[in-house]
Amino acid sequence: MLQKFLSLANKRCLNGYKSQVIPSKFDNIIIAMSSGVDSSVAGALFAGSYPNARGIFMQNWSKDEASLDDGKEACFEKDWKDVVKVGSHLNLPVDYINFEKDYWIDVFEPMLDVYKRGMTPNPDINCNRHVKFGKLVDHLNSKYGENNYWLVTGHYARCLKSTEDSQTHLLKSYYKNKDQSYYLSQIKNGILSNLILPMGHMTKPEVRELAIEAELPTAEKADSQGICFVNNSQHGKFKNFLQSYLPESKGNIITIDPVSSEKIIWGQHQGLWSYTIGQKIGLSMPQGDPRYKGTWFVSEKRNDTNEIVIVKGRDHPSLFQRQLQVKDFIPIGISKEQLINLCNSSTNSNELKIQYRSLQDPIDVESIKINPNEDSSMITITLKESQRAMVPGQYCCMYINDRVLGSGIISKTRI
Repeated sequence: MLQKFLSLANKRCLNGYKSQVIPSKFDNIIIAMSSGVDSSVAGALFAGSYPNARGIFMQNWSKDEASLDDGKEACFEKDWKDVVKVGSHLNLPVDYINFEKDYWIDVFEPMLDVYKRGMTPNPDINCNRHVKFGKLVDHLNSKYGENNYWLVTGHYARCLKSTEDSQTHLLKSYYKNKDQSYYLSQIKNGILSNLILPMGHMTKPEVRELAIEAELPTAEKADSQGICFVNNSQHGKFKNFLQSYLPESKGNIITIDPVSSEKIIWGQHQGLWSYTIGQKIGLSMPQGDPRYKGTWFVSEKRNDTNEIVIVKGRDHPSLFQRQLQVKDFIPIGISKEQLINLCNSSTNSNELKIQYRSLQDPIDVESIKINPNEDSSMITITLKESQRAMVPGQYCCMYINDRVLGSGIISKTRI
């Protein structure tokens, strides 16, 4: 199975990069296992050939109200049972570790704070930064010693050494339909050289094929959706979930007359956190009046007046911006000085791209201005074309070709 994977990885070797590094036989190999098919296959790749391979399962959340209320098992309990089954099938020992307190402090509470301020956070990126590649790495460093182990995960991305400088870079997945490099764009530089991401070299159908070939108990398990504390979340369920933790702060939902600037109130919201910019809003508008007939979307959230402004049509001009400011940008696999030189080089202008959502088409950059200060870097990015619904609080990830250069938080956008 490992040879089949290596054959695929070598065949898809990325220009300018060395082949996937493979551990020596007696190296410590730790596979982060979540119970999904991807991490199960990651475990299967190393379980048979490496005597010092073992899995690790992280419990980051237990307050699964939806399951506990009707007497069912919590999600983490079902996931742990699946991981145990996979470990037993592979003869792979699996450790269990609880990071729930760390998740609450470093991911969940900051997420609530961002929502309270009317912005849209990304808890998945912060979970990777602070827990899966933060607290877990600290734990492994303490147990095995720094650089004395390999961490293997089921993420769809690649960590490869450059042929130019032998530095390890974080890269997009070969299979772009599942690429997760955006979600990994805030992890610490120090872990890259010890990180193996085998899924990044394969397509999802190929992963499923390997899982069936290995007769894994999770081979047919459906992919998980949404963030860990709202399983298979859609907006309605997640909105109800947030209500349990955020105070109600009702305000008006309004339109602005483009000629008179008059406000018209159409309803109320429960808090600025209850909608995000660009989202369709389900209000009953007078469909008999051509001025209001159609679908309406959130275009602005006003903190000073606690108002949400809506506009008609998904492609309304006010939903599109061409410039954004990004704060607290953290470079990955590159120094701040190298990043500045890279962004200032005109030869790279056609290769630099950004994404402000995962799995969106890369967006062309016209210019990037970096203003470093003592604590962070504030970056102003001008795009070649305006983009829809770039929302403060989201992460902006910068790429050059397939390589991740880092990411930061969108603080402001301009038309």
